[in-house]
Amino acid sequence: MTSAGTAVVETAHYKRPRAPVADGGARARPLDIVELELGSRLIPYPEAWRLQRSIHARVADGSRPDTLLLLEHAPIFTAGTRTRPTDRPVDGSPVIDVDRGGRITWHGPGQLVGYPIVRLPHPLDVVAHVRRMESLLLAVCDSFGVRAGRREGRSGVWTHDAAGRDAKIAAVGVRVARGVTMHGFALNCDCDLTWADRIVPCGIPDAGVTSLTRVLGSAVTARDAAAALTRRLGGQWPVSGPATA
Repeated sequence: MTSAGTAVVETAHYKRPRAPVADGGARARPLDIVELELGSRLIPYPEAWRLQRSIHARVADGSRPDTLLLLEHAPIFTAGTRTRPTDRPVDGSPVIDVDRGGRITWHGPGQLVGYPIVRLPHPLDVVAHVRRMESLLLAVCDSFGVRAGRREGRSGVWTHDAAGRDAKIAAVGVRVARGVTMHGFALNCDCDLTWADRIVPCGIPDAGVTSLTRVLGSAVTARDAAAALTRRLGGQWPVSGPATA
């Protein structure tokens, strides 16, 4: 794992190794995990988006290994391709329209954002990639003692709020171009959840949002979650095999 600003050193001559076999029969590839000043600087969304596109081009042409960016964003709403006008904030809050799937969500301090930029095996199975991200996030939640799960027909990772209502603790949204993924996941760690009052989070009006800190009643930072996630991955990204936690 490396920790760097957005001036990430590119690999000039990268030869993709044969994919090793990971636990459980899933195949995995070496993964370059890059923390973008995590815990010390909030990364503006346009800056991270430019970096994603740059790394994506190099992963796609084979000159860089699969890469996972870990960061916290400066506060911003982002709207995926399925966002409806009624999902958007009505208070004038800025929104960036992006090319991922899904609807509107928020990024900001106290939320761990991960952008896996990885080549998918053929035939492409985007749903399986989403399920593997969810499995990873479920394992991270479990490592902190938070029981979470999936919900039929809804992406992301879910638990319950104090009233027993479904509450999303992590969101996922992806785009695939040239067989390589972009965008990824956002895990609520110790963020201010009042942002959800200004939008319809992920376009789901009958559910709430929560965080690791709110569920546990004690602080879990984005750096804490990043450490747990990095340990779970073990320097490899699963690209095939079981897609459930």
